[in-house]
Amino acid sequence: MASVSRDTKNNHSRYDKLRSLSKLRAIFLIVFLYIIFFPSIAKYETQALNRYTISVNGVVVGVTDSESKIRDFYREARCMLADSASGNMVFVEVPDISCEASAVLSGRVDPDEVIIENMYNVLSESVDDSVSKAYYIKVGDENYTLKSSDDVLAFFEDAISVYDVQNTFDVSLGFDTTRQLSVLSANIYKKDTGSVSDNEVVSEEFADGFITGGFEGDFSYDIADIKDTLKTGFDKYDYGIESIGFSKNIEIVEAYIDEEDVMDLAYVEDILLNEQEVQQVYEVVAGDTLSGISLKVNLPMDALIEMNSALDNEYSIIVPGQELVITVPEPALSVIWTEQAKLEEAYNLPTEYIYNDSWFTTDSVTRQQPSAGYHEAVLRITHENADITDKETVYEVVIAEPIQKIVEVGTIVPPTYIKPLAGGRISSYFGYRSSPGGIGSTYHKGIDWATPTGTPIYASCGGTVVSAGWRGGYGYCIDISHPDGKTTRYAHLSKIYVSAGQQVSQGQVIAASGSTGNSTGPHLHFEIIIGGTQVNPLNYL
Repeated sequence: MASVSRDTKNNHSRYDKLRSLSKLRAIFLIVFLYIIFFPSIAKYETQALNRYTISVNGVVVGVTDSESKIRDFYREARCMLADSASGNMVFVEVPDISCEASAVLSGRVDPDEVIIENMYNVLSESVDDSVSKAYYIKVGDENYTLKSSDDVLAFFEDAISVYDVQNTFDVSLGFDTTRQLSVLSANIYKKDTGSVSDNEVVSEEFADGFITGGFEGDFSYDIADIKDTLKTGFDKYDYGIESIGFSKNIEIVEAYIDEEDVMDLAYVEDILLNEQEVQQVYEVVAGDTLSGISLKVNLPMDALIEMNSALDNEYSIIVPGQELVITVPEPALSVIWTEQAKLEEAYNLPTEYIYNDSWFTTDSVTRQQPSAGYHEAVLRITHENADITDKETVYEVVIAEPIQKIVEVGTIVPPTYIKPLAGGRISSYFGYRSSPGGIGSTYHKGIDWATPTGTPIYASCGGTVVSAGWRGGYGYCIDISHPDGKTTRYAHLSKIYVSAGQQVSQGQVIAASGSTGNSTGPHLHFEIIIGGTQVNPLNYL
């Protein structure tokens, strides 16, 4: 029984081993078939996203298996687009490029060249043909556009040709190496004059223009060049334009813009080079008058008054340091050029001023009379367009010494004079007239303002009351002396509110108007007296 039991156990053990082996074989067979017949499923387990569908502007252009290739596809398509335009820049709307990622068990991918071709075709449909190559000329804060580099060169050549009458300068365009971006600049240079090169060495000894010494080195020479080094005095200077440029920084940039925005060359030249009305500020200096300023800046008096709210009329008071708005014609872009010239001329030294702090600015005395000198000189003259802005003496031979004019002037601003009443109508001006009512003089020494009796009368200027009372034909009358030596007189008054010796201020009420003395009706008779002689008050109010 014991032996049978052992055999039975051995049989079961062999059976179990065979059954286990069969299971293992089945498992290996299933795995083998899985790998053979389902490779995509195996890949899906290791890489979730493996297909990328690319769209440009909503149009599908292909499927790829690598998202990183899309940027390269777009770059290649743009290069193809540029090549199709023969190297010219092409403008397209910014494309909308999208990518839809997916995971598939199996599926196709498009060849790279097919995707690039499809992308190129979509981009071609969005090319903007309305733009063209042009040039921005930036002058200050303003931009102007010209069609071609030839127009740009023509602009600069036309600008300098007005002053470069000898045609000694030329213009070229070059990149500004100080800028990171591709900015062009106009290079204005003097044409070749055949000057001696720097590496040539001339003899150390000369006599009467002939060479007595030798040359160091083996090189050819030009006797005319050597003779130039012998020139002295006025002969050693080169005359004519030395340099030429512009008043503002100019930048030139290549750009592609709408054709309708390109400007005509003649229009740009008119805007930049021809005179336009430009507002400026003029600062009043001592001795200025409105009429003098009008002549100085070549601006009509009525226009000057209209442009400045502080001016009521041609008699308005102005003071040193006051700023007036003026309009002067000048171009937006000025040509700055320097020339060297020989002059033979009579000339004067600038006036020397001695300032007296106890005198009014209207007072002046000439302490030394001038006398013109005479000289021959080489001058370096700087111009802004046709105007001379600076002169520098390079070489000079004085034939007759000049004598400088010396003038002593005051520094105190003189007192001002105001109208001595509010309102009123001028009934009689200063000067010759018919005798009113047979009682008035035929030469009127003041101004009459017709006004009702009792109208307040003001001191035209601050000062000291000299007299206040009855004075014959003037009726009730007041005389006031002022710091600048003038005297004002107020006549035909009905009432007097001040007395002799009293100090009054400008605008203070001193009397009331009336019709006393030789008078044909209520009015104010007003005089300004200088050195005992009456003058026209309207010239001082």
